[in-house]
Amino acid sequence: MIETIIGLIFHLDQNLSTVVQSYGIWTYLILFCIIFFETGFVITPFLPGDSLLFVSGAAAASGIMNLEILIAAVILGAVTGDTVNYWLGNYLGLHIFQKRFPNFIKKVYIDKTNGFYDKYGGATIFVARFVPLVRTFAPFLAGVGAMKYRRFLLYNVLGAVSWTLVVVLSGYYLGTFSIVKENMSLLILLVLAVTAGTILLILAGLIQAYRQTKKPEGQ
Repeated sequence: MIETIIGLIFHLDQNLSTVVQSYGIWTYLILFCIIFFETGFVITPFLPGDSLLFVSGAAAASGIMNLEILIAAVILGAVTGDTVNYWLGNYLGLHIFQKRFPNFIKKVYIDKTNGFYDKYGGATIFVARFVPLVRTFAPFLAGVGAMKYRRFLLYNVLGAVSWTLVVVLSGYYLGTFSIVKENMSLLILLVLAVTAGTILLILAGLIQAYRQTKKPEGQ
């Protein structure tokens, strides 16, 4: 199982078909676990997300995976992962960190996080789903910021469903073209490059929003 996951991480475009042939229906569980851990723990943002979904969609297009089961497994992994991450942030941020590291996690930081998620929490959770690294930390910070769970869950589900359908179906339909099959590695790099650009744009927007909140009233 561990060797399989490592193989998926470092050789997505080469090994997925071999994994499906070797593990059959258990492949969906492997995919569920990878997506769950990628979104569920702040220490595992290095696990594949977009690239894995895209390649899996292409695999479904070739007939070696069932598209409906694939989508269901990914959505379930994404929703449960974010949920675990939220509650870890809620418990660790509001209890352990404040008690054991009061000088590191000050109340003023928690208050600012609360204010941010009150205003932008829903959009942050939804948009972050499409951005590697950011989607790993956003639900944790939502828990730290005590974002209302019902609101968090709504945007968690909406983001997970949208992200899964967009990326998996992109792989499913584009994966039917021979030029895509022959250049899957380059396409994955392109996806990562676009993602990196998206991260910079979102960070710029968040910084601008933060600066606006710090301006004195009347300016």
